[in-house]
Amino acid sequence: MKKKYLFYITVISVLGMTLPSCSSSNEEAGMKEYVKMNAPQVKIQLTDEQRVFVNDNNTFSFNFLKTVNETDRSGKSFIYSPLSITFVLGMVNDASTGITKQELEQTLGFHKGGAQAVNEYCKNLIDNLPRADEKVELNIANAIFMNNRYTVKPEFQQDMRQYYNATAEALDFSSLKTLDHINGWCNKQTKGLIPTIIDDINSNMVTFLLNAIYFKADWTSQFDEKNTRTETFTTEAGKVKEVPMMYQDVLIWYMRNDTYSALKIPYGNELWSMTVMLPEEGKSTDDIIDLLAEIGMDYPYYQYEGNDEEMLKNDIYYECKVNLGIPRFETSSDTDELPDNGLISLLQKMGINRVFDADSAEIPNMANEPVSISKMRQKAKIEVNEKGTEMTTVTVAGALASANFRYYPPADFHANRPFVYVISERSSGAILAVGKYTGE
Repeated sequence: MKKKYLFYITVISVLGMTLPSCSSSNEEAGMKEYVKMNAPQVKIQLTDEQRVFVNDNNTFSFNFLKTVNETDRSGKSFIYSPLSITFVLGMVNDASTGITKQELEQTLGFHKGGAQAVNEYCKNLIDNLPRADEKVELNIANAIFMNNRYTVKPEFQQDMRQYYNATAEALDFSSLKTLDHINGWCNKQTKGLIPTIIDDINSNMVTFLLNAIYFKADWTSQFDEKNTRTETFTTEAGKVKEVPMMYQDVLIWYMRNDTYSALKIPYGNELWSMTVMLPEEGKSTDDIIDLLAEIGMDYPYYQYEGNDEEMLKNDIYYECKVNLGIPRFETSSDTDELPDNGLISLLQKMGINRVFDADSAEIPNMANEPVSISKMRQKAKIEVNEKGTEMTTVTVAGALASANFRYYPPADFHANRPFVYVISERSSGAILAVGKYTGE
């Protein structure tokens, strides 16, 4: 079967679970189906070019997940948002030329689309993802904080306002109040979950470009806290620990292949969902992540009646009764805690290099002096509980004037060992964040 990429706003993380078989009957005693919300769905309209962009930007998301997973061998859980990185680098791309622009667009999945096409794609998601489901709270904000010793170019300012809803704000970068002001924006946009994003300010920095995303959604069918109980969870290192495990019986989209079993837990009016992926026997979360980077996660859906054995073959989502158990958990991540040079090092491994090189970066259209990106950082946090999910992230890019910088069947789905999960918006499919939960 040919495998394609899905266009998701996604959070991928690695937790643990158990999966036996699945049944096709919908009338088992005690089975609970999802509550259907009455809120209208507003499906996001994409042009043909934008559908290619979202598909290939999801490839960037999964490649980013793989790069993080290969870099961070601490065994700890992580959560990141490639979409937030895309928005920040989309702003940088607008001011770039030459090989710098080519590397950005190719790695992010925009090929040679050009700044206007990339900007229009980002604007579509920024404007319309928050409107897809009124039961889901999603806020996307961008900001530009400019050193008042420099001048932003009018064309760049106009593009940022038109496509990213961002206006350049001139500040005194030698004042400690500026640090508090920028971190105050971060704290406000994440509702206090991420209080700071920068620790200090180089007074020679030209500008900071920021993106913040805040997501909060209730499960379509919430877990009853009375069913949550303490159970064992086996980490990737084989350590057994106790975690609060949430349970419910649900009718849900479910599939399995040779590498993993998966199900989709919907939020709100079901445009958003979390896809949870559990390794099959003899496989690991590394195998899942490698497969996602290779072929994505788009598998067909199959509507059936009765016990259709053909449907039960691999790589097809079908409605299945599941005794679902997943941990209640929180994960926080910071790219500055990764080895080497954090987020910049990750992006360099993926093919984005020149934008970080003070001698060769081609970013002439942002300010009155050419700049290079000398700093990038992302912080992210997620909480999953009986009610739903709250996730937020902030990404920052700092630019220095180039001359000043040198850069070197019934299924039991019990999450008791590491697994992968994905949060996605169905009509556009854009990926929001990727992560890993290991119980540590």
